[in-house]
Amino acid sequence: MSLASLKNKVFLQAQRIVPQHQLSRVVGKVAASENLVVKNLAIQAFKAKYGIDLSIAEQSDALKYKSFNEFFTRSLKSGVRPIDEAQTHIVSPADGAISQIGEIVNGDIFQAKGQKFTVEQLIGDPQLAQPFKQGKFATVYLSPKDYHRVHMPFTGTLTETLYVPGELFSVNQVTAENVDGLFARNERMVCLFDTQVGRMAVVLVGAMIVAGIETVATGKVKPTGRLELQQHQLELQKGDELGRFYLGSTAVVLFEENAMQWDQTFQATSQVVMGEKLGELL
Repeated sequence: MSLASLKNKVFLQAQRIVPQHQLSRVVGKVAASENLVVKNLAIQAFKAKYGIDLSIAEQSDALKYKSFNEFFTRSLKSGVRPIDEAQTHIVSPADGAISQIGEIVNGDIFQAKGQKFTVEQLIGDPQLAQPFKQGKFATVYLSPKDYHRVHMPFTGTLTETLYVPGELFSVNQVTAENVDGLFARNERMVCLFDTQVGRMAVVLVGAMIVAGIETVATGKVKPTGRLELQQHQLELQKGDELGRFYLGSTAVVLFEENAMQWDQTFQATSQVVMGEKLGELL
């Protein structure tokens, strides 16, 4: 066994052993702290490790953020992420990398290396999942260095949010390739929309030490350990902020069958930025 394989094996096993939710709560308290020493040390260490580019942030001075959470969910300068304005275009909801992109085949969504999960498992409700069973999906992974707000890929009316409890595995490529049904196992917030071409979903997937998920409709999610469905009637334009992650994770975008097509230039590992054209209507 190579050293890299051994490291991956230890990493995967550690995730199964550690108390995922308890660890995330502890990290969450540190990330929310406004103690000057705590938050400055955390921000400086994180900035150095991941090479965070603050030149595009609205606030470029790392030490002026009130907490690590405020730094992590920082807003960007106006104009640095222009939204593709073509009415028929669908845009990336976030900065990150394409984990997978393509068609939902008989209800199955491809994850990595033969790993898959069903759209029903992802959505958490068979009736709400039904429109997407032969549709399209794109999975965008937000790494620690990325901008961590999630925006609307297309104009729509938010009709439901469904909180789905679950585990908190890491969502990086190593875990995606080795944990079956990863994105349908982790805690997540499912956002469902009516659009001019039918139903659309944006699923915000939690991960190891993610200290929280927030949406514009629900505020910061409070984990309850049970499914929680809320009804809404909130119209959001393409590019509007939908939610944010307190520490990084993944967004999965779903469309119905015969509604749209993905741009063929995108494939697994392709880099994307929020607002960039990702697909278009049929």
